[in-house]
Amino acid sequence: MKKTITSDKIYISKSKIPNAGRGVFAKRDIKKNETIEECPVIDILKHEMPSLEGSSLIAYVYFLGKKKDQAKLVLGFGSIYNHAYTSNAKYKLRQKDSIVEFICTKNIKKDSEITVSYNPKNLKNKLPLWFEVI
Repeated sequence: MKKTITSDKIYISKSKIPNAGRGVFAKRDIKKNETIEECPVIDILKHEMPSLEGSSLIAYVYFLGKKKDQAKLVLGFGSIYNHAYTSNAKYKLRQKDSIVEFICTKNIKKDSEITVSYNPKNLKNKLPLWFEVI
């Protein structure tokens, strides 16, 4: 397994997105296509999912794979990135390494919030998510 390196590019602070709580912010300017963070993941098995239903943890689980049939808890700051339909970062599952990689999709200025689309396969899709987006 490849070594995972933590990021010195980001920090967590109060989000400016209404009702979002905490968010991930740039500690320095980050350039387009630069890796922001590599986050190890914990696989959640199908028989474990019912235990998460109704739990606050369900809001931090990523559903990945072609059919969204893989549930993963993304460590590092991975589960703290907030959603934006017009995001400045994306995430990519590296299944072989058990990593989710967060990558800058446009230049991000120091102290700006980093956001990802929770519907990355269809960035034009503005359908409601499992929670209210303001």
